[in-house]
Amino acid sequence: MDTPRRAPTRVTLVLTAVGIILVAANLRPAVVAVAPLVDSIRLSTHWSSAMIGALTTLPLLMFGLAAPLGPYLAAKIGIERTIFAALITMIVGIALRALPNVGALFVGSALIGVGVGICNAMLPALIKRDFARRSGLMTGLYSMTLSGGAAVASAIVVPIHHAVGGQWRIALAIWAIPTLVALIVWIPQLRAVHRMHPTAHKGNSLLRNPIAWAITIFMGTQSTVFFASAAWLPEILIERGMTAAAAGAVLAVCQIAGLISSLIAPMIAVRFEDQRVFTCITIGICAAGFIGFLSTHQWPVLWTVCIMVGPGSCLALALLFMVLRSTSTEQTGQVSGMAQSGGYVLAAAGPVALGLLHDLTGSWTIALGALGLVLIPQTLAGLVAARNVTMSTPDHTN
Repeated sequence: MDTPRRAPTRVTLVLTAVGIILVAANLRPAVVAVAPLVDSIRLSTHWSSAMIGALTTLPLLMFGLAAPLGPYLAAKIGIERTIFAALITMIVGIALRALPNVGALFVGSALIGVGVGICNAMLPALIKRDFARRSGLMTGLYSMTLSGGAAVASAIVVPIHHAVGGQWRIALAIWAIPTLVALIVWIPQLRAVHRMHPTAHKGNSLLRNPIAWAITIFMGTQSTVFFASAAWLPEILIERGMTAAAAGAVLAVCQIAGLISSLIAPMIAVRFEDQRVFTCITIGICAAGFIGFLSTHQWPVLWTVCIMVGPGSCLALALLFMVLRSTSTEQTGQVSGMAQSGGYVLAAAGPVALGLLHDLTGSWTIALGALGLVLIPQTLAGLVAARNVTMSTPDHTN
C-alpha cells in the first residue's frame, strides 16, 4: 500500500518545475526537426511524397494513440517513473531513427511519438498535483516551452544539417542529447514515486462526461487548426508572391507571437472563475486572421500572426481546462489522456485533409475557408469547457 503523500518542500517544487520545463522542451524538437530536412531525406531515399508524408505524420498519430497509456502506467508505477520511461522510449526512438534502415526509421519515429504522447498526458496531472495554486503560471510555462522547443528545433536543424556535412540522420540523432539531459535531471523525481489511483475516477466515466468531451473537442480542433496552418501557410504565402526567406521570416514571427500568447493566456484566464469570454476572444482573434487572410492580400503578416496566435493561446487554455475542471490528480491524468488521444489523432488528419482539399479544388481559398470553419465546433466546445464547473461525478450533466 502506498504511504500518504507528504507536502513537497520548496526545493522539491523547484526541482519538479525545472524537470517539467526540461521535459516539455524535448517534446517537439525530435518531431518537428524532420520537416525542414524533407528535401534531403527525399534525395537520399528517393521516397515518394506519400512515404515522406507518412514519416512526418506517424509521430503525431502516435501522440494520440499513446496518450491513454500515461494514466494506465501512472496507476501501476507512478507519474514520475512513467515520465522517466517515456523519456527513455524517446531516446531509443531517436537512436533507431539514426540507423540506415527504413524499418528502424519508422519504428524509431513511432517510439518517439509514444514517448511524447505519454508525457503529454502526464505533465498536466503533475501540474495539478504539485502546482494547483500556480496552475496558470505553470501551464503557461509548460505550453510556452512546448512551443519554444519546436521553434528552436525548426530554426537550428538546417544549420546543424550543414555542419555535419549534410548527413540528415546525424542531424536528427542530435536531439537525443537534450532528451538525455532531461532524463538525467528527472532522476531525483524517482526517489518519491506516487501512484495514481484510477478507482477514484475511472476512465470510462469520462466517456459519459460532457465536460471531458468538450475539452477533448477543444483540444482536437485547436490542434487541427495549428498543425494544418503550420504545414501549409508558408507554401500559401510563397504562392502569393513571397520569397521562401520571407515566408520563413513570417513563420518565425508567428512562432514568437505564439510563444508569448501561450505564456500569457493561461495566466490571464486563471484570474477569472469563468473563462468563456476570454476563450471566445482568443478564438475570435484566430477567426479574424482567417477572414483577413481570405479577403485581402494586404497585411499577410498580421493575418498569419492572428491565425497562429489563436491555437497558441488555445493549446494553453486546453491544458489549463484539464487542470481546472478536474477534481484530483487522477482525474487530470484521465482527462488529459482522453483529450490528447482524441485531439492528436484528429490533428494528424488536418494537414492531409487540407492538402487533399486543395488538390481537389485547386484553391487555397476554399481549403483555408474549410479550415476556418473548424473554429465553430471549437467555440461551442470552449463554451462548455470554460465554464466554472468541475467533473465532480461520473454522471455530471450540468
